[in-house]
Amino acid sequence: MKSELPKVLHPIAGRPMVQHVVDAAGALSPANTVIVYGHGGDRVREAVTGERLQWAEQAEQLGTGHAVAQALPHLDEDVVLVLYGDVPLIRPETLRRFVGRVNDQSLALMTLELDDPSGYGRVVRDDQGRVTRIVEQKDASDEEKRLREINTGILACTRRFLNDSLPRLSNRNAQGEYYLTDLIAMAVDAGMEIAVDQPDHPWEVDGVNDRVQLSRLERVYQGVRAEALMREGVTVLDPARLDIRGQADVASDVTLDVNVILEGRVSIGPGCRIGAHCVIRDADLGAGVVVEPHSIIDGATVGDHCQVGPFARLRPGTELAAKARIGNFVETKKSSIGEGSKVNHLTYIGDSRVGKDVNVGAGTITCNYDGANKFQTVLKDGVFIGSNSSLVAPVTVGENATVGAGSVITKDVPGNGLAVARGQQRNIENWPRPTKK
Repeated sequence: MKSELPKVLHPIAGRPMVQHVVDAAGALSPANTVIVYGHGGDRVREAVTGERLQWAEQAEQLGTGHAVAQALPHLDEDVVLVLYGDVPLIRPETLRRFVGRVNDQSLALMTLELDDPSGYGRVVRDDQGRVTRIVEQKDASDEEKRLREINTGILACTRRFLNDSLPRLSNRNAQGEYYLTDLIAMAVDAGMEIAVDQPDHPWEVDGVNDRVQLSRLERVYQGVRAEALMREGVTVLDPARLDIRGQADVASDVTLDVNVILEGRVSIGPGCRIGAHCVIRDADLGAGVVVEPHSIIDGATVGDHCQVGPFARLRPGTELAAKARIGNFVETKKSSIGEGSKVNHLTYIGDSRVGKDVNVGAGTITCNYDGANKFQTVLKDGVFIGSNSSLVAPVTVGENATVGAGSVITKDVPGNGLAVARGQQRNIENWPRPTKK
């Protein structure tokens, strides 16, 4: 990877590769999950979350068989499933079917047939088609290298078999390592069945060794998510330009334009239209919401039939009631905007409570921060704020009150009143304009 970041922490869809694997395993409700770590282990432990996680250090990198041996003392389950932190897209349904093939007389092996198997261990079968062993590329004969069925590395067996077999592994091979794949021949010698299974999709067992492979799997993952949305009634204008980095609950008849990013936990109601180049993060959108291009909605709740953008930014704590409008170059933070209210241009609304049917003119700023503390601005129902006004919090503008354009409001405004706070205009006739010297 040519990186200081441990390989398994490089992200797919915004999460570390190994987290995808832990989550897939967790879907099977295992007694516990043991992560074997070596290089960068402290960073891995800080990054990965899950239920009933345990950790086993592999201080020396002596092969896959040696790695599983480090995990063995921590395992609590009768059936053991071995997965890889750099094979991030394995699906829980594939694993569930796979583990179901294990019993006291069988070992499950996941294989795949490739047109070009170069670099992979080959699956060797006898005349009856039964698996007899796995041979690694460096140890394979020319005839064995022509085999197209490869070992993915994923296997499942009983813990008792591992207890009996791992101590008997040998490192007499081209790499001087303890191969986990040697367990196959041991199982055959013990008269066990090798139950072979293959994933429904080849990409489920693709591994990552460089950033090119990482980017390919990113697009595979995003393509799968986009297809699932489309099959549920969502219009994705270009599936190759949609990124979902978290949990997205998207209703039917939603349209997602190009380069939309959904991050964290996102809920989008029916009939919404999300414009190009928008980022929606940890947000809830009601029905019929229109988000114009180049807008960011982060930690906000948007009511039914609201309109946002273009070039708007809703920061955490923003709550828009139904039919509210947030226009171009408007930023909101920790504020509620009432039903039918409009904040259409070039405005900042922070730490505010805005009632219904309020109109906030262009260039308005709520001055909510004095350099040390935050204060609240309250605009009650029906308020009209003229353009280029500054509302110095704490301040309340009463119901149906008006603030004249260009005002700096430092005191409460009574309901139905007009507040004008400007310097007096002075005109100088025949004033000579400066000229360049």
